[in-house]
Amino acid sequence: MRSHDVTHLQPDLLATAQISLVCKAIAEFSHERLLAPVADGHAWELVSPDGSARYTFTARRHQLEHWVLDRDSLERTVDDTQRPVDVQQFLVEFAPLLGIPEALLPTYLEELASTLASSMWKLGNSTASADDLVHADYQALEAAMTEGHPAFVANNGRIGYGGDDFAAYAPETGNELRLLWVAVRRDKAGLSVGSGLTEESLYRDELGAETLAGFEGTLADLGLDAHDYLYLPLHPWQWVNRVAITFAPDVARRDIVLLGEAPDTFRAQQSIRTFFNTSNPQRHYVKTALAIQNMGFLRGLSPKYMRVTPAINDWVHDLVAADDELRARGFGVLRECAAIGYTGDAFHHLGFTSPYQKMIAALWRESPLPQLRTGERLATMASLLHRDAKGSSLAAAMIAESGVAPAQWLRTYLDAYLRPLVHCLLRYDLAFMPHGENLVMVIEEHVPVRMFMKDIGEEVAVMGGLPLPEEVERIRAAVPADEQSLAIHTDVFDGFFRHLAAILDEDGVLPAADFWSEVRACIERHLADHPELADGAAKHDLLRPTFRHSCLNRLQLRNTLQMVDLTDQAGSLLFAGELANPAAPATVAE
Repeated sequence: MRSHDVTHLQPDLLATAQISLVCKAIAEFSHERLLAPVADGHAWELVSPDGSARYTFTARRHQLEHWVLDRDSLERTVDDTQRPVDVQQFLVEFAPLLGIPEALLPTYLEELASTLASSMWKLGNSTASADDLVHADYQALEAAMTEGHPAFVANNGRIGYGGDDFAAYAPETGNELRLLWVAVRRDKAGLSVGSGLTEESLYRDELGAETLAGFEGTLADLGLDAHDYLYLPLHPWQWVNRVAITFAPDVARRDIVLLGEAPDTFRAQQSIRTFFNTSNPQRHYVKTALAIQNMGFLRGLSPKYMRVTPAINDWVHDLVAADDELRARGFGVLRECAAIGYTGDAFHHLGFTSPYQKMIAALWRESPLPQLRTGERLATMASLLHRDAKGSSLAAAMIAESGVAPAQWLRTYLDAYLRPLVHCLLRYDLAFMPHGENLVMVIEEHVPVRMFMKDIGEEVAVMGGLPLPEEVERIRAAVPADEQSLAIHTDVFDGFFRHLAAILDEDGVLPAADFWSEVRACIERHLADHPELADGAAKHDLLRPTFRHSCLNRLQLRNTLQMVDLTDQAGSLLFAGELANPAAPATVAE
């Protein structure tokens, strides 16, 4: 039955969500130097280009030009009359400064409306406190995340979902679902598997003998031979809204055959189209194609692009497993060990790339649970930036509960997270996409002690001349020398530490200067332990005084439909000058 419930869309929840999102917009657009608030006594002022709208607020500026606004101080006047804060109106008022193409401005406004709707739902339903979440299990913590991406303003667009889809499938609802399975003709599809897997073992281990027998029986009832087909999981939304309509001829030809649900239940992760198996947590995650517009992309999966994903993951896994330093840190990767895609449709006969070629595909990723030791538990690294409904920080609560001094807690965390990334860059010119949602922390006594990296196939890059197998060559990236260190400077320092350092400083847990001193010390300890990497350290110079200011919102504002070219991500970047490096020696906080 379709849900018509909109009880979360309430004036008081909207007012709270609006203030939060406008504060974030001012903070992040100012960080990216799109806006320039002017000091006005003890406050700040921001005036729209036409002079009609005026925003005043108090705020603190941290390193990396990070703004923390006092929510209660924010006021908006229009033509000298006080008006409610409204993020969509804010975007309209400042659009001339933000560089949004007129044709895409309505799309961005729609994404903001959806982000507000998600925020209102979370405000009305997220009751767990930071103290509660310190002890929460992996999936309860995953569903409790309320912020989304810390930098992107429109970070819950989900264009294509209806209200009932949100209620059924949004990660924050914590709902469980069953995936739909289809059979796709073997000669019109491709399945690739990684080391230690075969087609037979993949399906047997993920579905079980009884479900496989049911699938074979469904095909036999239609007069079809199961040996002519491969099995592919689909998001239920994708079947209803895309496959059954857009690929109706393929379904009618029996090139695609609906098999129905498998018995295992799954829960959506923060990435919205990746699912954790709650019936059998030892089984793989399943990542599905999901043709909704969300945060700068239509969330499809390319069969052609994924064909070598298992091989890439095996290569990265083997490199990491063979490295003494990475082993000592317990650093691991969650392999995307199998991928499947259907290519028998008309769209794959086009002479150009289209989102329609990415609508029927899936991959399987290892679960971290079989790799846990006694006394260890899991949490998304994004949780370190989480604040509960009362504004209490989960990171602060974790540190307090651990009983470890904040600087020592941070040192252990940096050795688990930052040091392996620095090592991969200096030794192999190897870069990941290490944002909070892509790291799974292994926690012991409330301290992150080691890390699992995920999203390897789409995100990893080798930026130097390291020899690669032919099937892995796709990950070699031509990145200008002065941009290679952005794998740490942008993705770690600006993308994550900027927020975490401010949270710990604002909450009185650890001064920001001490935070960045620990970051510098972590990098220096690594080099002292690896003098053989001195050339790599000089090449990337992670402690240099400044680094290029790569801007994420500028990418989404430029093209909210596809913010980067995945085949040339470095070439898609937008910069706004340089940022002072807070980890550089003798850096003075602003």
